[in-house]
Amino acid sequence: MTRRQMLQATGAAAAWLSVEPVSAQVMGQFHNLGGAPAGFPMASKAARQGNQPFDFVEHCHNLGFGVVETRLDLTPPNVAKGFRKKIEAYHMRAINDIPLPRDESGVAAFDAAVQAAKEAGIRSLHTAMTQRRYEQFDNLEAFKKDFERCQKTIALAEPVLRKHKLPLGIENHKGWRAAEQAAWMKRIGSEWVGVHFDFGNNVSLCEDPSETLRMLQPYTISCHIKDMAVEPYEDGFLLSEVPLGEGFLDIKGMVASLKKKDPNMPFDLEMITRDPLKIPVFTDKYWVTFDDSYSPLPGRDLAKVLEIVRKNRPKNPLPHTTGMSIEEQVKLEEHNVSNSINYARQYLDL
Repeated sequence: MTRRQMLQATGAAAAWLSVEPVSAQVMGQFHNLGGAPAGFPMASKAARQGNQPFDFVEHCHNLGFGVVETRLDLTPPNVAKGFRKKIEAYHMRAINDIPLPRDESGVAAFDAAVQAAKEAGIRSLHTAMTQRRYEQFDNLEAFKKDFERCQKTIALAEPVLRKHKLPLGIENHKGWRAAEQAAWMKRIGSEWVGVHFDFGNNVSLCEDPSETLRMLQPYTISCHIKDMAVEPYEDGFLLSEVPLGEGFLDIKGMVASLKKKDPNMPFDLEMITRDPLKIPVFTDKYWVTFDDSYSPLPGRDLAKVLEIVRKNRPKNPLPHTTGMSIEEQVKLEEHNVSNSINYARQYLDL
């Protein structure tokens, strides 16, 4: 499944209209821990194959999460009202992913979607505007053109966000190094445009996660929390999401730092159970979008990430799903999610 397909697996909008309120907050519910759809692809896929609806809000509520990230069209009549009723009944906060305007002709539709999100009680919006740059582009000019597209889109979106006073978090989605994204956020200079910080994505761009956090934290309004494990392979290194506490990230320190910035910071769990990603740093293709004058990637950063790979052999074999049945993949996903929740409950004050 692609990331986009994962994000679409959030259930039918009509489901929001039939909620029965709960009388009190769920016992033991997290306040700041939530779920991101991309971290639960097999649960949604299994439901669809069984011709069963998959209500992601309900799923996150049943896991004890206090936050949910969705990708829903809230503009049809009564949908926003029904969604808000459900979220408030469950004492949850919601983040929503809506299409951004590609050009001036899309601004009106974006305005309507943002207004509906505001009416639905959405606390912020999320977007992932890029693919993996080392796979997507064959030359620097193509990368530049795509970055210009992203900047134009946000220039169109910002006045609408400011009008409705609803912030947008742009995910560091393996498209830009932290310095590039931070410089962009500084140029925008808007309280309504920030970063949806992913704990592990920029390892793929040869960044130490602590450095990524240092650069992006001033702009961060929400997060994808995950742990990462690495392992060498012939063209570079493998990169995998693993249950919290089983990888090399300083999860406790990163969470504490972000909570110091905002005690109510949402941390959406994105424990993606899949085959490891290949980060081919020893190939020419990997380097075509990096340029000393426009988009530098210093040799010291490559050396640092290779040192991380060398010193942090995985505690357990990296997750693999190829060749597994749907039932086996669901079981593995549930195991990884459960271990992450247990770690968060024991070690993270979320």
